[in-house]
Amino acid sequence: MRQRSARAHGRPWLVGLSGLQGSGKSTLADQLATAAGARGIRSRVLALDDFYLGRRARAQLARTTHPLLATRGVPGTHDVALLDQVLDALRCAGARHPARIPRFDKGRDTRLPPSRWRRIEEPPQLVIVEGWCVGVPAEDARALATPANALERDEDRDGRWRQWVNARLGADYAALWRRLDRLVVLEAPDFAIVTRWRGEQERALRRRRAPQAMDATALRRFLMHYERLSRHALRVLPARADLRIRLGSDRAVLDVVARRTAREVSVPGAPASRVASRRRIARG
Repeated sequence: MRQRSARAHGRPWLVGLSGLQGSGKSTLADQLATAAGARGIRSRVLALDDFYLGRRARAQLARTTHPLLATRGVPGTHDVALLDQVLDALRCAGARHPARIPRFDKGRDTRLPPSRWRRIEEPPQLVIVEGWCVGVPAEDARALATPANALERDEDRDGRWRQWVNARLGADYAALWRRLDRLVVLEAPDFAIVTRWRGEQERALRRRRAPQAMDATALRRFLMHYERLSRHALRVLPARADLRIRLGSDRAVLDVVARRTAREVSVPGAPASRVASRRRIARG
């Protein structure tokens, strides 16, 4: 991430918050915004999920590029240009020219109409962009040759889907990540835990009879779309993070590492023995 002074450029401080599915990034983003507000800092949270392409746009991608792009999630299924426009609009938001933040309805699998977007009439001082692939760079092309799971093996035999996704990650998404002033990473213990964490979310959705809730079989297939880049994120993001928050399998914070100071930060409430026995310093 480029370390620039937001104040010197007359724009909001832009923080990326990255974490795999179910890691708690939405909750943390809201907590950070609340804490900022308590200190008199105007803040806004932008969820990458709200910038998904709608089902019709993805259906078009599925017809013209690859059938797997009908499923939202991977790079290339977001409207990155719209997110860029919103970030620019927030910088000079006012009553006469408000910024409008889109909202995505996962139950209907499409974006809500602009009349229902959030209207922002004052420039924030802090903007938090949270999402599962925030800050993730493109993979080495050689890594794409080997399928990551049965979905890639059976439905992307020639690698065309993963090559296209990787190209998007190395182009418009990379340009978006370069806008970040800081990157905060919620680091899961491994990819396997994502199935459990996301499964907990799906069970909660089923109890509420939410239309987007998935059963175990559908969830396994859905997560295979994310597996390759999730594993890639686990490998590369710790070294790229300005603040690294290591989580246990129960989402308890094990330790917090700030890259700039290269020292471990004590976490109130975390057992000292657990933190001390798991020291990890992010490489600068």
